Amino acid sequence: MGEFEVHRVRFFGLVPAGVRCLACQPRGARLALARTDGAVEVYNFAANYFQEKIIPGNEARSVEALCWAAGDRLFGAGLGGEIAEYDLSRLCVAHSVDGGGGPIWSMAANSSGTQLAIGCEDGSVKLFQVVPGGIQFERNMDRRTGRILCLSWHPSDTHIAAGSIDALRVFNVSSGQTVQRIMVNYHVHKVKRECIVWSIAFLSSGTVVTSDSFGRVQFWDWERGTLQESHTVSTSAVLSLSVSEKEDSIIVGTSTGATYQFQLLPVKTGSLEKRWVRTKPFQYHTHDVRAVAHSSTALISGGLDAQLVIRPLMEKMQKKGYDAALRKFTFPHRRLVSCARKARLLLFQFSQHLELWRLGSTDETGKDGEVLPLCRMPEHLVQLKSKGPEHIYCSCVSPCGSWVAYSTASRFHLYRVQYKGDSVSVKKVPKVPKLLLPAYQLQFSADSGRLFIASARGSVHVLQLLEPGGCKHLHMFRPPSGCPDAVYLLAVSADGHWLAAVGGDWAIHIYNLKCFKHHCTVPTYNCAVTALAIHPITNNLVIAYSDQQLFEFSIPEKQYTAWSRMVQNSGLHKAWLERDSPITHITFNPKNPSHILLHDIYMFCVLDKSLPLPDNSALLMNQSTLKQLPETARQRQLHAFKICKKFQPLLFADLLDDNCLVMVERPIMDFKTQLPLPIQQKKFGT
Repeated sequence: MGEFEVHRVRFFGLVPAGVRCLACQPRGARLALARTDGAVEVYNFAANYFQEKIIPGNEARSVEALCWAAGDRLFGAGLGGEIAEYDLSRLCVAHSVDGGGGPIWSMAANSSGTQLAIGCEDGSVKLFQVVPGGIQFERNMDRRTGRILCLSWHPSDTHIAAGSIDALRVFNVSSGQTVQRIMVNYHVHKVKRECIVWSIAFLSSGTVVTSDSFGRVQFWDWERGTLQESHTVSTSAVLSLSVSEKEDSIIVGTSTGATYQFQLLPVKTGSLEKRWVRTKPFQYHTHDVRAVAHSSTALISGGLDAQLVIRPLMEKMQKKGYDAALRKFTFPHRRLVSCARKARLLLFQFSQHLELWRLGSTDETGKDGEVLPLCRMPEHLVQLKSKGPEHIYCSCVSPCGSWVAYSTASRFHLYRVQYKGDSVSVKKVPKVPKLLLPAYQLQFSADSGRLFIASARGSVHVLQLLEPGGCKHLHMFRPPSGCPDAVYLLAVSADGHWLAAVGGDWAIHIYNLKCFKHHCTVPTYNCAVTALAIHPITNNLVIAYSDQQLFEFSIPEKQYTAWSRMVQNSGLHKAWLERDSPITHITFNPKNPSHILLHDIYMFCVLDKSLPLPDNSALLMNQSTLKQLPETARQRQLHAFKICKKFQPLLFADLLDDNCLVMVERPIMDFKTQLPLPIQQKKFGT
């Protein structure tokens, strides 16, 4: 693997926002997720659960409910009282409509996706019609006191069940009248506190399922108004509930971090009579599980600990393998750190500010694995705060450290940073060219002379940076075939000759920066691109996909390289392909042109193209494990993949010079200590 001096950075104070709500696309392959900071994310099941879209949050916009309607249209609603439709191509709010009932606590679409129902603070349930280009108010349901915290349509779209405080109600959709009212705390002896119905589901059999603040999951006959079954699953609240499409399985989430599965099973073998049975408890979260979803093959939960957990249903799996693996996602599948290699600076991106840090240094040398004392401590140089409620979409620092750029939904900012001794001055560049905002990715050229800005409809803007602090617009690239989606990844060659851009359609376009023309398109591969980079010597484009495949494409020759064809013919190691975390960054070591450096959240890897690929009988061992083997055993394990798992979770890794690496970690427990204390559970023997 070679020896590197490693700057181990643990002062990136990122605290990911908790998961507020989830929505599975009906009969689709996407999962929408909203966080407590208002950000909305879309995960693609078909692309190995890759986080393919992120719409940053807004301090003025909370998201309490998400739902899909009319196929692939995504709507959100929150305490601001507005219903927003998201533009999944431009990654922003397309338009919004005032709900007219104060803060919105819940929202649900009917089975055909033609109507939305919202539950409001004022106790009203309102219907909206989904029309091309927006939604239209249709009517109010019968109004009562008490906020509507949860909603569910009957699969026939004839009735709506709504949960509030101490009661649930059933509405007739055609008349708008309340046809049933059930007091959920009636069966509790000596009730002294109100019972909050946190979640509700309306089954095709006419059964209404509720979860409440008393820790119960209850099944009601809505026509008779009677309780069929009651299961106390927790001493605290059951906050969320979701039913499978076949209505034979339910997942619930609690405020203790536990999730439970209920299954509809025969009372005895061969019996037609069935009952709901609590079958599987899971403890994957440490805090409130505010959102759960039930796809056709997995149980999905999201907690205030920021974790998204996807647990496949083993009975739905044909065989054990990658699809049957448990997945936990805490950090975004994109970079929040950029590096000024020459100046040895790091830029950290937070939701509403940026931090510029200078790395520490040492004069000492030591043995492998030894921690060296610092002669100069890391230094926090600059904090740039974004004005207004909008969160930051993307940011970047130039290799020389003299330029910093970032974008929000409506503004693009460029700053000139100057260093004089120990003092740092920051000056905003005035009269920045008007662009098609927002910018989705920023990338400086290797010589810090140009800035490339990924924009909507597949376009990329090129800015020339001027001394002492200005810029001008040089060109705008667009793919020849057109593209409705935004560009989300950029890569620039070290010689300033080539630019690679990836849009939401996963097509990779190569542009010539000398003559400002489209050069070629990389052959289509049916998977999302997670990272790409251009080799500084060969100008080969290395591409990582969400299915863990690696390709190498020769830009000058417009074809895959011989090494890439060999990889596809031989196949990558099974253990490599079964990793559940996407590659988020690729770089190279100019001293060793055959080395490709790449990483995901859990490992850093040096891929040596000069060595043979391992077959499935070989072990993809961590380097620390490999060093403990005898020399003869190490030689037998010699292959292209050199893997290090010492640094976790690894948010960023880059090469500063020939023998110096920087690794940015964010240990899970570091940010969990900043979260509110979870509900303490009594453990046996304590």
